[in-house]
Amino acid sequence: MKKAKLIIPAVALIAAVGVLGLNSTDAFAAKQGMEKCYGVVKAGKNDCANVSKTHSCAGQSTMDGDKGEWIYLAEGTCGKLVNGSTTTSTL
Repeated sequence: MKKAKLIIPAVALIAAVGVLGLNSTDAFAAKQGMEKCYGVVKAGKNDCANVSKTHSCAGQSTMDGDKGEWIYLAEGTCGKLVNGSTTTSTL
């Protein structure tokens, strides 16, 4: 009986997420004052999908400084970093 009490709310939550149309990028929606910064991410530390669409999840970058990988940083910070860019040429 205890398992049923736990499963029902979990199923309801999954259904609600599906109805609302939430996806993995919604989990990393930019907060006010933040910007995507490309080219400065360490391997395994990216925030979400890459530009080339070879993966769609956070933490799946495989090399440091990949110009197609990004991470959210405070606005104005990206341009101060070596290789940091708010746009990418890997489209």
